Amino acid sequence: MGQYIIYRQARSTLLDTARQNLKESADRKAEDIQQWAKSLESNLVSASQSYVLQSGTTQEYQNYVEQLYKMLSSQVSCVQLSNLQTEQIVANTCGAESIHSLSENIWPQQQKQLIRDNSNIYMSYIQPEQLSSEDGSNNQEGNQKTQVSLGLSVPVYVVEAGEKKLQYALSIKSALPMHTNRKRGSLTGSTVVIDYKGTILASPDPSRLGRNISEGPDAGKLESIIRNAQEGKKDFAHIFSFEETDISSRNDGSKNSWREIIDELKKILPELLGLKLSADNEFLAGYVAIPSPIDKDNDNQWIVLAITPIDFALSGLREVQKVLIILVLGLVAASIIATIYLARDLARPLEKLRDYAITVNDLDSPKKVPQNIKISEFNQLSISLQKMVERLKKWAYQLEVTSKEAQVANQLKSEFLANISHELRTPLNGIIGSLQLICDGFCDSREEEIDFLKQANNSAIHLLRIIDDILEIRRIDSGTLSMIFEDVNIIKLLQETVDSFRDNIQQKSLLFKLNLPPQLIIVYADIEKLKQVFKNVISNAIKFTEKGSINISISLKYNESSICKNTNYLMDFQGEKVNEVLVTIQDTGIGINLEQQHKLFQPFVMVDGTKTRKFGGNGLGLAISRSLMEMMNGDIKLSSEGINQGTTVNITMPIKKILSSEEKLYISTEIKLNSQS
Repeated sequence: MGQYIIYRQARSTLLDTARQNLKESADRKAEDIQQWAKSLESNLVSASQSYVLQSGTTQEYQNYVEQLYKMLSSQVSCVQLSNLQTEQIVANTCGAESIHSLSENIWPQQQKQLIRDNSNIYMSYIQPEQLSSEDGSNNQEGNQKTQVSLGLSVPVYVVEAGEKKLQYALSIKSALPMHTNRKRGSLTGSTVVIDYKGTILASPDPSRLGRNISEGPDAGKLESIIRNAQEGKKDFAHIFSFEETDISSRNDGSKNSWREIIDELKKILPELLGLKLSADNEFLAGYVAIPSPIDKDNDNQWIVLAITPIDFALSGLREVQKVLIILVLGLVAASIIATIYLARDLARPLEKLRDYAITVNDLDSPKKVPQNIKISEFNQLSISLQKMVERLKKWAYQLEVTSKEAQVANQLKSEFLANISHELRTPLNGIIGSLQLICDGFCDSREEEIDFLKQANNSAIHLLRIIDDILEIRRIDSGTLSMIFEDVNIIKLLQETVDSFRDNIQQKSLLFKLNLPPQLIIVYADIEKLKQVFKNVISNAIKFTEKGSINISISLKYNESSICKNTNYLMDFQGEKVNEVLVTIQDTGIGINLEQQHKLFQPFVMVDGTKTRKFGGNGLGLAISRSLMEMMNGDIKLSSEGINQGTTVNITMPIKKILSSEEKLYISTEIKLNSQS
């Protein structure tokens, strides 16, 4: 990791150095181009003032042109003198073709003063062409060189009848100075020139000459460079795929297959190790803008770039790259040797753990997991395996318990179906029997018919209650049961509920006691649902009590750990803190076996059906009561000391307020009137 960081730091340093050098190189190249243009213009103006051109012969013109070419051979590729009147070439070193097309309308027809500046110079861009050695270019044998050239022309005025009239044009052709260094490690870069329209005027890639940058693969980046340069910025940029072909030195000869394989490995291995110098065809470029020599009047600019492949800038990293690759390969080899040497010590504890995992079949008495392994990770694996076996044992136990509970639930379902069938059949038989007697005309009088109809009606009401209980427990389970909360006088509600059972109590000759507090207590609940709870509990007390008594009492208490979640408290009329009201219903009935009490409040469950079936019921009353009390922030509990020991039910509700004595007197009177009615 340390070597890799050093490698990255060295790479960053070399890139910073290359960027700075390329910016400076672009400045120098721009200055060279400007000096080159000024020198050509100055020499051309001076040459046009020669006495030979004023009154010479054709041979003298040719000699002068050849002499001028020799003087400027380092700057120009050819010199040409053409007659503007006849459009004929008078003398040249360029061959048969004209450097560029000229018109006599470019300059004034008469010269009124001596030309001493460069204002009369006409300059144009000449499309790239292949120039042979005959054109004066210093070419290698058998090769041709693509050049980017500019044509410069200046007027030559000849004295006729005492006036200087436009007669000739002296032209030169010169290539842009291309100081290119393609050696690795060189930071001067190749010269690229782009005009304001985006046309490439000079490039190390001949195929790009004369083309617009929008046709290239990295047009967006080059357009950004042009904008920045025209704004006066001198900076650097990264360019991708500027050259369409690799113009670095190549070996065109056939390669040996082994050499090709080695070369491919040299390319692939650094990339795999994260040591690749750069992306393919990535270039660094410094750039600057200069005034265009051609369009001086329009303030147009050329953008001069010093460009070099990024591999050249990072050539110093190649030795570092080789060292790091050798180091990595050495580490890989050492790792392989160490792995082979340690393989047996690593495999043995794994084999023990594997054998243990294969042989663990009986979770009740599994073998001991191999422990105290020297390798800490394997030891942790051993401990984790032991914990997994323990979890499996726990899950197996839970599955066994769940299976038993499912069996019990299935049994309860069967009992419920048998019980509910009986509960449904009994009222249905009563309804059918009563209606059948009436329909068959066995009634002796209208009163007897009405009596049978009442029996059928009572059976239908009983049947409806059973169905309502089943639907209500379903709504409770699905969370769709709605409740309407309001202030409820719990004492009045309890008295009304008790009044509805007076006939049942009197029929069984039970002793009934109702103990009420001196205050009137207000709770916040659904009055119908709370009344339903009272009815279910009192109905059970009457149903399962053959003889004895039923005691109902209401008391106030304070409970810090209130199940009703009521942290607020009130002061009763004795000055004590209270926050709950407790309704106790106690009977001397058949009681409940202690072993069966855990089944209480479960839906469809009737404890000890052999003793309770004769009393009827569907096993939903207590389950519905508990759910309703929980929804009203209350609680209900049932306890019994055993068979034939009676049952006690405690219903707890949070108190909202306690009424004053005046309110008590008014409500008591209202209760009395209701009872009289």
